[in-house]
Amino acid sequence: MAAELTSTKLNAENHLLLDQPLLKLPYELSRRNFKSVQRLVEREKDYTLPALKDTANASLSNTQTPDQTIAALDAMISRMQGLKRKMEGLHQEEKKIHDQSRKRIHHLESLHHIPSLADVKYDQWSRVRLDRLIVDHMLRSGYTESAQQLAKEKDIEDLVDLNVFVQCQRIAESLRRGETKDALQWCSENKAALKRSQVRPSVRLILPSHLHSRLAPSIEDQRQRLTRHVQYNLEFELRLQQYIEIIRTGDRTKYVDAMNHAKKYLTPYIDTQSAEIHRAAGLLAFPRDTKAEPYKSLYAPERWSRLSELFVRTHHELLSLPSRPLLHIALSAGLSALKTPACHSAYTSSSSNSLSTTTSVCPICSTELNELSRSLPYAHHTKSYVENDPIVLPNGRVYGQHRLLELSKKVGCVEAGKVKDPTTGEVFDESEMKKVYIM
Repeated sequence: MAAELTSTKLNAENHLLLDQPLLKLPYELSRRNFKSVQRLVEREKDYTLPALKDTANASLSNTQTPDQTIAALDAMISRMQGLKRKMEGLHQEEKKIHDQSRKRIHHLESLHHIPSLADVKYDQWSRVRLDRLIVDHMLRSGYTESAQQLAKEKDIEDLVDLNVFVQCQRIAESLRRGETKDALQWCSENKAALKRSQVRPSVRLILPSHLHSRLAPSIEDQRQRLTRHVQYNLEFELRLQQYIEIIRTGDRTKYVDAMNHAKKYLTPYIDTQSAEIHRAAGLLAFPRDTKAEPYKSLYAPERWSRLSELFVRTHHELLSLPSRPLLHIALSAGLSALKTPACHSAYTSSSSNSLSTTTSVCPICSTELNELSRSLPYAHHTKSYVENDPIVLPNGRVYGQHRLLELSKKVGCVEAGKVKDPTTGEVFDESEMKKVYIM
């Protein structure tokens, strides 16, 4: 049987643990948008102010004609108009992100006004959340059109990240087709963010004072090396794949292009990817149909699928998105909360036994979810509900003696002095029942 529900009081904070990405992504998008504005302003300022100063000085010193001065001013005005158009586009994007954040905050805030799990408003809120999780799962699985249609029908377009996942899937699909252009463009657009990204360890080591001075520098050094590896891994692998494709042609006249490509794009990673770069250099001596490793693996078409998966991981990490669908996380938590040792008993479940006199309503015991939940931890019970007169039958099942005898009488299909297991349908003598003492 499933774990008991001991309280209907709603704990909003625990519910919202799963919904952190709902607010994190708009924050990341807003931060990126602000950085784009900052870069544009800095770039135009670095051009316009010196150009304006030079034009003014040239005009005052009569080193250029009035027509040249007007032409220079027209060029600066044209650049400022271009900046204005770009700023207007970024401003509209900022407004869209803020509107989206406002609706998401309102959605999460409404949970704090629901006092009980039994409240009808909680059912409505949970339905919206389930729709969000399903859309998220569909987007991650590549069913973008279906996800967009569902989000539109449920009016939750501002509560799901349609555009972000559509762009991610488009680039991932281009990599599976053997194209690196879109992925490299994405790396270029997010170069600053990729450089700033750090590996955030899931466990922080708190060392005793007498060990901290000796071990902390070593741990920090290892972390920084790992950080550099993760930072540049995606772009390096994309550039390496371009190099491999040049070699794959078998045209020796292009080998010079391959070496120039390696000098320009691969050698900057020599500190962190030296082994890969050495293998790439050896690729020049092996044809594409070679059986020798590791060159056979470098030529393997499966590298494109791995590149696609690497891009998705990097994309999600950069935008603070969980690597797994939220639906999987929610389902795992729910299954674990319901799971008890009885759900995976070695004896047959009542839901799959035609001789059973009871019907199990436990989801974990169902055929659909029993195997899925097998590796999950059991629910944590803080209160025992074992009956006060437990006995064990020869088949190992434990019941309350009084309730078992009453049930056997009600069934009416067993002889006197016999009892029937309500789960398996087996019949035993009352003398075979053994008293159970809980220690």
